[in-house]
Formats: sequence, structure tokens, C-alpha cells
Amino acid sequence: MSSLNTDNFPLGLLGGKPDLIYTGIATATVAVLLFYAFNRKPAAKTTDSTKDNKSVRVRSGKMPPQAGSIKVSKILIHPIKSCRGTSVQSARYTPKGIENDRRFCIIDAAKGRVITAREVSKMVLISPRIQADESSPDGGLLAVELPEDSGCESFSVPLRPSEETLSTWTLLKDIIIWPGYDPLDGYICQSSVKGAPSPSDVLSKYFGKPVHLTYKGPLPRAIDATHDFPDLKASAYFQDMYPLLILSEENVKAVEQEIRPLVGTQGINDRWGDAKVMIERFRPNIVLSGGGAFAEDDWEAISIGSADAPNITLVSKCTRCLLPNVDPETGEKDAAVPYKVIMKFRKGLDPVEKMKPCIGCNAVPQAEGIVSVGDDVYVKKMW
Repeated sequence: MSSLNTDNFPLGLLGGKPDLIYTGIATATVAVLLFYAFNRKPAAKTTDSTKDNKSVRVRSGKMPPQAGSIKVSKILIHPIKSCRGTSVQSARYTPKGIENDRRFCIIDAAKGRVITAREVSKMVLISPRIQADESSPDGGLLAVELPEDSGCESFSVPLRPSEETLSTWTLLKDIIIWPGYDPLDGYICQSSVKGAPSPSDVLSKYFGKPVHLTYKGPLPRAIDATHDFPDLKASAYFQDMYPLLILSEENVKAVEQEIRPLVGTQGINDRWGDAKVMIERFRPNIVLSGGGAFAEDDWEAISIGSADAPNITLVSKCTRCLLPNVDPETGEKDAAVPYKVIMKFRKGLDPVEKMKPCIGCNAVPQAEGIVSVGDDVYVKKMW
């Protein structure tokens, strides 16, 4: 029996065909990168030691845009995390975000883990509708409709449940939103109609496994500091991390321009020759127009409605996963658009996660205020 030639061991296993080795390595590498991108999680928590090693962002010296040149063009609220958003003409905001935005989430009943459309894309077809009623002790209702072909009936829950209502609901204290982070608290929601099926039962049928609809509990959820704001102290509800996501509507036009020449390559379907990229794919809260593509990249602080309105600090660029590949109208996941495209011209912008593309900016309001479609945007401080 001949001895094994260790120098040529891999070639020997594959019949002396190195191209098979390279194909295997390439396939494995792509699989790892896609898994990492789709299962996005926030950057690791900032520590004192990492603060000392961070480079200081250099200011560009650019002048702020003229007042009145940029306006709010759309406001989107996502009452249930990862479910369909709803467009409104006006909304209140607090340092924790837009009122009624991501106060609810759906969790795996067995694992206590938040479920998102990153893993269950048909979540975007669940349509929560806000039915506000200030005369109600619960602030009104959240009416939830599921796709007609799902065989699941609609239901409603209190929009902002009162203490009396919450006293009858089960409080969970160990909801996992991101591995490695402190668990969150949340109440298991009950139907607003006596005798109606519970939201958990209806949604469990839709998901094909036991799940719960939960409403954020009273304990504050601290969010991470960022590279540019290492001393940031703020909180949120069930957002991925930061209270607001702000982006310019011209961003999607720029993405479309990058898509067109790539049609027919890299898995980009022919339909993208003229198909529009819906801004809802990026799940923003406040959409702006008039500043140009990616104008928000250069802003540090803005106010909306008037120069005296509360400052909103843009604390970081929003690094992207594969969730925008999910069509908000069909729930189908595209193999390439927009993630492969934005990877080509929007990565390297975040100083911490340089291999992730960025679209839009994460923001934290400094006080309570109101935002309305048509409001002027005042850029108070530039980078």
C-alpha cells in the first residue's frame, strides 16, 4: 500500500481536479456571507476600551441645505415588528420613536425569541391598522388582518392597553430580541372582543407553530452607543435597535439606476429592467425629499416642522441585511435585489461594520414632537 502524499492530499481526494476545490471553497464562502447578511444583528456593545481606540470622524465642512428645500414626503408606522407598515399624514414622536411604532412583536412561544421577516418573509403580509380612539381607556384598537388565502381570521387588540387591561395579561420577562443582549419584557396580548379566538391562536395557525403577539412591557430597553456617539444614552421598544429610521426618497432612485445595467447578471431578474424599488422595502419611519440621494449621510442633527422643534440626532448609518429583498406586496424574497446591488456602492460607510451596505440613518429624538407630511426639514448640524 503506497504512502499518502500529504502535499497533494486534497487533489487526490478529488481525482486531481483543483477546479472542484475552488468551486467548493467559493460556494462555502458565499453561503457563509449570505447567512451573516441575512441574520443581521447589531454591532457589539461599546465598552470603555473600544471608545479609546475609535477614530474621530472628520467633519466635511459642507454647508447645510437651505431651509425649505427638504420636506417630509411620507411617514410610516409599523405597529407590529416586521409586519406591514401603514402610511399616516401626521404622528407624534418621543425619544423612543414614532407613536405606536413597533410596540408589538411576535415571538416563538417555545423559545421566547422575537420572529422577524428575515426568517419568515410572509410576515410582511400581516396588516395591522391603527384605529385610534382617545376616549377609550386603551387608546383605541389595533385591527390585524391576515391574507385572505391563509384561512386565518382577523382580530383586534387594545392599541395602548391600560394598566387595568394589562393586569389581566401574562407578563413575560425573558423575550430575546438579539443573542447576547439582556432579555426584554412583554405582555401576551388578548383579543379586544370577549370570546373571540386569541391572537396567539390565530397567529400560530398562520406561522404553523406556537407563537405569541406581545406588547412591550414597562422596563426600559437601553440601546447601544454608536461610533460617533459613544456616550449615547437612549431607549427603544421592539425596533432592531434605534428609535427612528430616516431616509431620502431619492435613495431608491439611485438604487434603481444601479440595478438597470446589471439586469440579467448575478441573479438579477429581467423584470428589474423597469420595476420600481418600493421604499417600504427599507422600512423607514420618516421619508424625506428634496435633498438628493443619500443626503442624510452628511447630517448630524435636524429638526422637523420648525427650527425650534426638538432636535433629532442621526446617530449612525443603518447597516442593511437581506430583509429589503422581501417584496412588501407579495412576501416573496428576491435572490439579488436590492442587497447585491447596494453591496456594490454602499458598503464601507459604517466605521464599525465596513462590509455591510448602508441605506438611511438611525436617529434619536431629543424630546417629544409632531411630524407631518409636508413639513420642512431644518438641518441643524452637518458632518
